[in-house]
Amino acid sequence: MGKVMLVTGASRGIGAQIARLAARQGWSVGVNYHRSADAAQALVREIAAAGGQAVALGADVSRPEEVERMFGALDQAFGRVGALINNAGVLASFRLADAAPGQLEEVFRANVFSAYYCAREAIRRMSTRHGGPGGAILNMSSVASRLGGLGGGTAYAGSKGAIDSLTLALAKEVGGEGIRVNALRPGLIETEIHSVHGGLDQMRALARQSVPLGRSGTAQEVAEVALWAVSEGASYVHGTCIDVAGGR
Repeated sequence: MGKVMLVTGASRGIGAQIARLAARQGWSVGVNYHRSADAAQALVREIAAAGGQAVALGADVSRPEEVERMFGALDQAFGRVGALINNAGVLASFRLADAAPGQLEEVFRANVFSAYYCAREAIRRMSTRHGGPGGAILNMSSVASRLGGLGGGTAYAGSKGAIDSLTLALAKEVGGEGIRVNALRPGLIETEIHSVHGGLDQMRALARQSVPLGRSGTAQEVAEVALWAVSEGASYVHGTCIDVAGGR
């Protein structure tokens, strides 16, 4: 498997931490971003200063034409992708009865369609059926897929349920072509994405009450599992959703 990784939604939070750790482990990393160009470029500079290789790749991964362009740019920068981390997505907090036109479509485009479009391009490069050497795809789900999410989280939970189903189905589809497919289901992780649900203090208080380990998790803890899941150390782990949620 080539040591080229693409991380979508990598300009901040869990995605950025995965990119940092991947670069430290010898991966050449494509750092995808949509609107946060400055943050993505700063991360690329940070990785380069530490002796790693990374390139910032601007693309709205909910749009197939932009996904195709992004993979083409990664091909030119580092060569064939060996690991795809489908991390891009949005949190949503609205009651279904109050959903405005387009809100559901926005959530599912960002959280579900993006994973399908990126996986399609990765498979075209990784699959032995297409002349590739194999590889690994890791989808970012959430414990919301089995717990129903926080208040106003019907759309978000539904989108992550779709990611779980995609992971299982795609694993069956491409496992014989040298591609392992798994998902991570983070729980209450300390990132700025929780601002939509009252911020980190509120999230930490919820974690103390509801997480068996008694605390929230960190992006580094998720990144460690992500890098293991695409490594040779997980060579027989396939079609699995791995909870990183402190027992929640």
